[in-house]
Amino acid sequence: MELFYRSTRNENVMLTASEAILQGLSDEGGLFVPERIPVLNVSLSEIAGMDYQETAYMVMKQFLTDFTEEELKSCIRLAYDEKFDTEAIAPLANVDGTYYLELFHGPTIAFKDMALSILPHLMTTAAKKQGVTDEIVILTATSGDTGKAALSGFADVEGTRIIVFYPKGGVSEVQRLQMVTQKGKNTAVVAIHGNFDEAQSGVKRMFEDPKLREELREAGFRFSSANSINIGRLVPQIVYYVYAYGGLLKNGEIQEGDPVNVVVPTGNFGNILAAYFAKEMGIPIAKLICASNENKVLFDFFCTGTYDRNREFVLTESPSMDILISSNLERLIYLISGRNADKNCELMEELRTKGSYGITEEMKAKLSDFAAGYASAQEMKQAIRDTFENTGYVMDTHTAVAAAVYDAYKKDCGDQTKTVIASTASPYKFAKSVLDAIHPGAYEQQEEIGLADELSRISGTEIPLAVEEIRHAKICHTRECDGAQMEQTVREILGLR
Repeated sequence: MELFYRSTRNENVMLTASEAILQGLSDEGGLFVPERIPVLNVSLSEIAGMDYQETAYMVMKQFLTDFTEEELKSCIRLAYDEKFDTEAIAPLANVDGTYYLELFHGPTIAFKDMALSILPHLMTTAAKKQGVTDEIVILTATSGDTGKAALSGFADVEGTRIIVFYPKGGVSEVQRLQMVTQKGKNTAVVAIHGNFDEAQSGVKRMFEDPKLREELREAGFRFSSANSINIGRLVPQIVYYVYAYGGLLKNGEIQEGDPVNVVVPTGNFGNILAAYFAKEMGIPIAKLICASNENKVLFDFFCTGTYDRNREFVLTESPSMDILISSNLERLIYLISGRNADKNCELMEELRTKGSYGITEEMKAKLSDFAAGYASAQEMKQAIRDTFENTGYVMDTHTAVAAAVYDAYKKDCGDQTKTVIASTASPYKFAKSVLDAIHPGAYEQQEEIGLADELSRISGTEIPLAVEEIRHAKICHTRECDGAQMEQTVREILGLR
C-alpha cells in the first residue's frame, strides 16, 4: 500500500515519498509527516538476525513506498559501506550494564552520517523518478555536525549544490575545520554572525519565500534540505533504533518483547522523534528520555506543556544541542493534536510572533511516552570523568549529557529497565572538553586539534581518519555574513542578481 506524506500546516497537501524528499519543506512552511506510521511486518526475532543493511531495507521500504526494491537497495548499498569503520555500522557498547549505541563510526564521526550517507542517493533517485532537471540546491543550517555530514554526502554529486550556514564561534574547532576544509566544486560554507537558531530561521525564511522560489526555478534551481526537517533525513534515523533492539536480542541481553528505554541527547528533536517512530512501528520502547543541556527548552516543554524560546541562549561544550527552536518538535505537536493542521498552524504562529505556545491538557496527556531531564556543564563533565574512571570508556560531551540525565532519572524513578543511550559523536570531535573533564585544568593552553594524540593515548583508541585528515588540510571556505544577509549570500553563490 502506498504511503503518502501530509504537511503539518496544510491538510490538503499530499505527496509521495520521493516528492516529499525532493521538496524538503512544504510551501507554507510545514513539515512532511507520513499519513500513518507503518507497523513492522516482521517479528522481533527476525530483526535480531538482520545486519544493518537488511534492517535499513526492512524499515525504509515501508516509508518510501514509491521507491522500487532495486532503487532502495542500491541507495542502502551505496550509503552503508566501507566508509564506516565497522561492519556493524552502529555497534552497541555495553558499559557497566548500560548500552551505548555508537552512531559515530561514519566518515564525519557523528550520528548525522547515519542519515546523510543515504540522503544524497535518495534525493538523486527521487529527482530521476520525478523527471526533475533543475539543479537541486541543498540549503542547510548546522549547529555543528549536520554541516560536515551533508557536505561530505553531497560533495560533487551531479545535479546538486550544497550551501551550509553555521554559527561563527558556536561550533567546536574540529567541527569548524571539518566544514571549512571540505572539497567539492559544488560546496559552499558560510559562517554567520549569530547563533544556530538565527541560521535555521534564515534558511526556513528562504524556503518559504514564493518570490525567491520562482526566481530559482527560472534560473534552473530548486531548494531542498539536508536538515532533519527533510523526511528523507528522518526515516533513515528510525533504522538504528530498530537495529539496536535486534542487537540486544541477538546478544541475549533481552528476551523477545522485553521493553527497553532509550535516552537521546537532542536539541532539534529529530533524533528522539525517530525513536518515537520506531516505538510506534512496534519496537518495545518503554520510555523515551529526552536529554537537554543548559538550553533546556525541551525539558521545560515536557515538564509544563509550554514551549518558550524567550530565554538566554547559552553557548555550551555540547554545541550541537545549543538550540532554542526545535524544528522537529512540530511533527510531534501535529501528531498529538490529532493531525490537526489548523491547530498546529495556530501554535506555530504563536511561536513566531510571541516566542512561545502552550499545548492543551489533552495533547499533554499524549506525551506520557516521554521523560525529560537536563544536565549542567558540571554534571556533563562529571559523567565523562566517572564513566572513564570506573570503566575506561570515553564519551563525548553530548553523549555525556544523556548519561548524566539517565543517571538522575534512575535515581529519581528507580526504573531498572535495560536502557540504550544514543551516543551521537566521537569524543575526538570535542577532545579538549573531554580531556578537561577527565583531567581538569591540564590542557588549558593546548590547541584542540593537537589533543587527539593525548585522547588516543588515554582511551586506547585509534585517532579517526576524519580527524587525521583535517590536521593539515587546506582551508577552502572563508565566507562570512550577518544573519540578515543570508539570502543575498545565497544569491551570490548561485550567481543570481
